[in-house]
Amino acid sequence: MHRPLLALVLSLLAALILPGATAAQDGELQPLLNGDEARGWEAVGRVDMAGGGFCTGTLIAPDQVLTAAHCLFDRDTGRALDTADLEFRAGLREGRAEASRRLRRAVIHPDYVFAHSPSADQVTSDLALLELDQPIRSTRVHPFPVSSSVNRGTKVGIVSYAKGRAGHPSLQEICNVLGTAGPALVMDCAVDFGASGSPIFREEAGGMRLVSVVSSMAELDGRRVALGMDLARPLATLRAVLETDTEVFDTVPGQARVLGPGERSETGALFVRP
Repeated sequence: MHRPLLALVLSLLAALILPGATAAQDGELQPLLNGDEARGWEAVGRVDMAGGGFCTGTLIAPDQVLTAAHCLFDRDTGRALDTADLEFRAGLREGRAEASRRLRRAVIHPDYVFAHSPSADQVTSDLALLELDQPIRSTRVHPFPVSSSVNRGTKVGIVSYAKGRAGHPSLQEICNVLGTAGPALVMDCAVDFGASGSPIFREEAGGMRLVSVVSSMAELDGRRVALGMDLARPLATLRAVLETDTEVFDTVPGQARVLGPGERSETGALFVRP
């Protein structure tokens, strides 16, 4: 079963701040089925879970993958997944990956608490940084840099794996940041079940940079939209935690807990707010 995106309740959509436009996707999804079509996107891959679920993840350093935090939880029980059962498969196409790695550990944003119906605040902290057990060093797999910010009206793109196209990545070259739902970004990028953690890109300084990660999907004017976060601040928090090389942090506000291989949460949430 594909791992579904967490759906936002319709009341959240009433808080959308849009520039008077409806959600209209500018570009169609293009399947990246061969090496020529996928060239330049090999750092996007699938984060596979034992049992068949998956999310999308992106290499942002030779040993670091960015994805959504909720991908590290069992959606039915709310329990944290065993990181030993997770694998990143860079550039996966029809069963073959450019590189496959297990995880050394995973860092989840300190403000994130798993919920089946997340709020806009939870969307903005729905981010995880995975440290691979071995770096991926390949002439064909190049980690993506991260942009400092993204604004309403920005034209972006998305690369994702999802339901019905789990065996290969698909590219939507042009979609749009429509506005915000509270602090969450609302984008008309094409998403479906399995696209959690998918990278949102924009062209900047002659190359592609990450500006957001898909957390959830919702409906706007009868169309499906993607919700994500501005990456700059939450990613800085995750990187600071990872650099400490500490295995466990206290689960109190402002601190993070690091999952090591074989470790599960006994409470069903890695971060507990008072």
